[in-house]
Amino acid sequence: MVDILAFGIHPDDVELSCGGTLIKHQALGYKTAICDLTYGEMGTRGNKDQRIQELNEAARILKLTSRVNLEFKDVWSEVNQDNLIKIIRVLRHFRPKIVLANAEDDRHPDHSKAAEMIKKAVFISGLSKVTTTYQGKNQEAYRPSQLYHYIQAKYIHPDFVVDISQFFEEKMKAILSYKSQFFQEDDTEFLDQPQTFISDESFLDFIKSKDVIWGKTIGVRYAEGFTQSRYIGVNDLFNLI
Repeated sequence: MVDILAFGIHPDDVELSCGGTLIKHQALGYKTAICDLTYGEMGTRGNKDQRIQELNEAARILKLTSRVNLEFKDVWSEVNQDNLIKIIRVLRHFRPKIVLANAEDDRHPDHSKAAEMIKKAVFISGLSKVTTTYQGKNQEAYRPSQLYHYIQAKYIHPDFVVDISQFFEEKMKAILSYKSQFFQEDDTEFLDQPQTFISDESFLDFIKSKDVIWGKTIGVRYAEGFTQSRYIGVNDLFNLI
């Protein structure tokens, strides 16, 4: 069981958009995990084996309790029963209180597709007549308390932001674990690879700037933004930043 389970259609989705939030909550004593839906094997740069090495290094930096991969086909994954059942098995196995998922609207169409899959699976996971097994054992129905969507390349006005000021540098270390994907001045291994939207040096500036902007809105150095589909209830106004 974990407290927070973050899904990403590609390895590095979570690190880029809510890595600081995961590191912070791990430091607060919560158990965190990531479920990658694919290995991002259709990406222009790098390959599956390199991605596996990179995501494992990122998991170490994030201090995750667990990281699993459902091995969906990158680019070709659809919202269908087989894929939903695989996600439901993970939800019922980890039984997280909070689920974090891809942006509901983004530049990359697979991000919004993953958001739809996860949102639907979170609901179906609570239906007792939908039966699943894990490692040969029947699973009980389970629905997480909260589902939040992190924000990716396309700007979306967040419903709330999380202060990650103390953990921003660790977040960047986790992102830079993906050496095949992102610009690194002192690493020449991938200089001959084609340039992409995320491999340009300015993309890392964009990630930092986004966190600075959201941090500024609550009077801190860095923050990550999230959206949600239901009202957020507050017990104590004095607990808000």
